[in-house]
Amino acid sequence: MIYFNAFIFCAVVCLIGQIILDHTSLTAGHVTTIFVVTGAFLDIFSIYDKFVLYAGGGACVPITSFGHSLIHGAIESAKNNGFIGLLMGMFDLTASGITAAIVFSFILSFIFKPKD
Repeated sequence: MIYFNAFIFCAVVCLIGQIILDHTSLTAGHVTTIFVVTGAFLDIFSIYDKFVLYAGGGACVPITSFGHSLIHGAIESAKNNGFIGLLMGMFDLTASGITAAIVFSFILSFIFKPKD
């Protein structure tokens, strides 16, 4: 059942994103930003944690999870280090993903050439 829940959660996120793209003049960058901020906002009120319990890995894959991870790390670090922990903790949980994205995009930029 957890696989079905994960599939449904990701499908709903994709459906919402596609509806926004089809019926507004927003670009993919705008939609991505909306999803990151939404994931962060839901984590502030501990709602996103309930999605993770319900959908498992399905809630950890979409872009909404990045906002969740940013705020989750900031809140954890703020509990231990005070106000400065807000800035330090944001990248504790996301550092490996950000680093991987930078390294892989750098390597792949040598292999593939843009068309325009």
